[in-house]
Amino acid sequence: MKPIEEANFNETGYSYTLSLISGKYKPIILYCLMEYEPVRFNEMQRYLGKVSDKTLSQHLKELEKDGLIVRTVYNQIPSKVEYTLTEKGNSLVKVLDQLCTWGMENRGF
Repeated sequence: MKPIEEANFNETGYSYTLSLISGKYKPIILYCLMEYEPVRFNEMQRYLGKVSDKTLSQHLKELEKDGLIVRTVYNQIPSKVEYTLTEKGNSLVKVLDQLCTWGMENRGF
């Protein structure tokens, strides 16, 4: 283990993981897709509660850019768009499950 003077948090796997799931809604979006995929935009918005179109759209675009979700557009009227987890996104399920397990064990119920 190198001394803290030589360490750089930004080079750690922990930092990388947090950069992908940081934000108020990203972990919830991933959890929702883990439980209910495929999910449409309006369904996701109802699931999240008080989230603006702009904020949800921004978070979904970032998750897609990071390779965690895929956005599928169907050529029909009215337009239909669904979101699902990618293989990389599915690999986060273990991490999200552990967060859920820890929360259930420590929430005091």
